[in-house]
Amino acid sequence: MAATGTTNEGTSASNLLATPVPTPTGSTRGARFWLIFLALGFSLFLSPLELTSTSTALPSIIQDLNGNDFIWIASSYTLTSTAILPMSGGLAEVFGRRPAMIFALSLFSIGSALCGSAQNMPWLIAARGVQGMGGGCILSITNIIISDLVPLKERGFISGVLGLIWAMAAALGPIIGGALADAGQWRWIFYLNLPICGVALVLVLLLLNVPTPPGTLSSKLARLDWVGNTIIVGSTTACVIALTWAGVVYPWSSTRVLAPLIIGLCGLCFAVSYDARYASNPLIPISVLSNRTTLSGYAQTFFNPVITLTAIYYLPTYYQACKGASAIRSGVELFGLVMTLGPVVILTGISVTKTNSYRWQCWVGWSLLLISMGLLSTLHADSTTGKAIGYPSLVGIGGGVVYAVTYFPVLAPLPVGESAKALAFFAFSRSFAGVWGVTVGGTILQNELSKHLPANYIDTLPDGVALIYGSISSISNLPEPTRTQVRQAFGNGIATIWKVMIGVAGAGFISCIFMQDVPMHKKTDEKWGLEKKEESRELDTADKEAGEAMVSDRAGLGDD
Repeated sequence: MAATGTTNEGTSASNLLATPVPTPTGSTRGARFWLIFLALGFSLFLSPLELTSTSTALPSIIQDLNGNDFIWIASSYTLTSTAILPMSGGLAEVFGRRPAMIFALSLFSIGSALCGSAQNMPWLIAARGVQGMGGGCILSITNIIISDLVPLKERGFISGVLGLIWAMAAALGPIIGGALADAGQWRWIFYLNLPICGVALVLVLLLLNVPTPPGTLSSKLARLDWVGNTIIVGSTTACVIALTWAGVVYPWSSTRVLAPLIIGLCGLCFAVSYDARYASNPLIPISVLSNRTTLSGYAQTFFNPVITLTAIYYLPTYYQACKGASAIRSGVELFGLVMTLGPVVILTGISVTKTNSYRWQCWVGWSLLLISMGLLSTLHADSTTGKAIGYPSLVGIGGGVVYAVTYFPVLAPLPVGESAKALAFFAFSRSFAGVWGVTVGGTILQNELSKHLPANYIDTLPDGVALIYGSISSISNLPEPTRTQVRQAFGNGIATIWKVMIGVAGAGFISCIFMQDVPMHKKTDEKWGLEKKEESRELDTADKEAGEAMVSDRAGLGDD
């Protein structure tokens, strides 16, 4: 019996040691976490605000700077933001999350200041490129930091709130851009980023105390995959140049379009192969691309922004050219799309957390996108206002569901230690899709306008159809029947964009077939967790000593 009693006491002591003692500091998701989340929210707010605000201000910018490369105002931003994204995961791994975020915010601030002070189109396009590098890193590193602090299984609501922030910025962008453009102050579209960056920088500097990898600057730079980065940057650039030229500067059949496009796509494939075979610290680990659920998540991540960003970018053009809306009015009329995104993203994120499932949400989202693109393709210059505003709201609902949910099939099958690079490639897929959406949409519209605009109207433009964006505001002043013909040409051209997007939505729907509901992680990578303050460490030590004392006392009673 004595032996039995000793064994029971030993077991009790062991159980007591194994039981964690609650600490007065509480959960890691206290005030400090939410202040960090606020900093990340400010940072994330910048990119969609910048993208959508320029969409409504584009005619004013083109007219003021006497330029004709209107596609490059958007494409230069998306090009550089996309090209740097795979590298952003490596930067966060090698230099640490905090230095990488500080670098990203600083670069975005410099680019914004340069954009605001631009005196000509080449200056603005180059500055947008600098701004894009910062914006791309912000998008990627924000998601990486969240993945370090919140387990995937609990991330539904958090990712939903981030989606709401994105949607709010996307909703405010066209209104802010339109208002400033109408007031002749489009430069403030870029200057307004500076105080937002300042607040985010201060919060990151004060609160984001996470581990920083040791090593000298030279040793850290040596760890980056420079060969892989060079291949991806060059390949992405070749693809975007080809898409920008196609149908506008050169026909699609031209070797000046096909050659860079083929070289770029082959280069991206080669980059994946190179990383799998030779890179010691690859940008894209092969394990990220070797799971069918992860691949399905990446495919859906690509197709969704092609549709939603094309809609956000070209619906204001429809409102201005076909409905005679001002820049600010076109931003308000886009509310049907952007204001549905936020609530839908949050509700979808909550549904993922509650049901521990993400597959059925994908089916619902893509079904709605297919329906919405079909409806948009029926719009013409004289469609009712109800249809012109109501149909885009379905894009917001379907796009919001898919936006919120593709995050989970990408990460669920992978070890938590690979989240940073997986998320960098996730952001790359989303951003690269934006390049295709905006540039292909612009190419389709230019081609259709070249076919259907009245010849006598094209002859009045200094540079033909290339300058049509700068002349949208004057359509209402044209004599009949030219005015009606121009409105109808725009309506038919934009409808063609939506017909192409039906095919993209169908591809997204089909990609769901390969996805499974893989259980989601309940833990984070402790390597990158928040560092505790000194007083927290002292409390933890005191609690540990108290627990050991309790065990010692209990063991002593057993001996007696």
